[in-house]
Amino acid sequence: MIYYLLKPFIRFAIAIFCPALRMQNGSIVNMRGPVLIAANHPNSFLDAIIIASIFKRPIHFLARGDAFHKPWHNFLLRTLHMFPVYRLREGKEYLGLNAAAFENSRKVLSQNGIVLIFIEGICLNKHELQPFKKGAARIASTCWKEGIPVQVLPLGMGYSSFDRMGKSVLVQTDELMQQKDLMYLEEEAKNYVLFNQILFQKIEALIKVPEIIPQESGLIKLFGGLGKIIHLPLYHLISGFVRNKTKRTVFYDSVLFGLLFFCYPIYLLILGILLWSLQIPIFFVLLILIAHPILAYFATYSKIHTRS
Repeated sequence: MIYYLLKPFIRFAIAIFCPALRMQNGSIVNMRGPVLIAANHPNSFLDAIIIASIFKRPIHFLARGDAFHKPWHNFLLRTLHMFPVYRLREGKEYLGLNAAAFENSRKVLSQNGIVLIFIEGICLNKHELQPFKKGAARIASTCWKEGIPVQVLPLGMGYSSFDRMGKSVLVQTDELMQQKDLMYLEEEAKNYVLFNQILFQKIEALIKVPEIIPQESGLIKLFGGLGKIIHLPLYHLISGFVRNKTKRTVFYDSVLFGLLFFCYPIYLLILGILLWSLQIPIFFVLLILIAHPILAYFATYSKIHTRS
């Protein structure tokens, strides 16, 4: 339920945070399941948020297990359709829990759903692919053995920046792939290797850092500059806090987006109450509040589309 309630607001927020988000092969967003999306993982949870905002149907994710350790984190992430997957570095005692994540994925796919897995099994702020883990191959193989007609969608993401407000993101997909395209050997172990080799080549070709073409526009500069000025105190306060807390990690962008997403409505509410208390007519209060996110969009858009 929370997933469906938040999605329209997340799509709106992503449009401001990533004002130059492009999806190649846009018709794929209407695809029907069962589909296993195999993607690269350059920018932590923001990758999953962007992909979920693009596709029309709900998506279930496999996410790093250590993010689920706190009870309220565990509750929130599971309501957002995320399943925890653990690595050896997070403790041998957790590895047995991975079977539940793979089983949950199988159940979603058996009901014609969509599952997203970051096939590298690790997140690094870079566009070079890391060696693939066997999770995606295992899920697909299990489904095919049970007669579930899963299709695999290779997906590549490229970012203009991993730590700057106002970014361009390019999401590209290849054609949907079936069992005959990915697993056609007799031995299961060799099929896993083949599965990863084929997808590695596909996804690597899809990862492109988006090219930014500067656009000199006086109107964009004007609105962008105004948006930057009115949001500067709030942005610097939150971004400074996030940068300090996420130092030497890959979480800066995703934590910044999350805090802005939840804090910005509160900020607008407080601003509205303050303006109302100053006896400013309600029409002008609403006008100011509506103008804020619009100017925020121009502020991030101008950051990547002008030379200034």
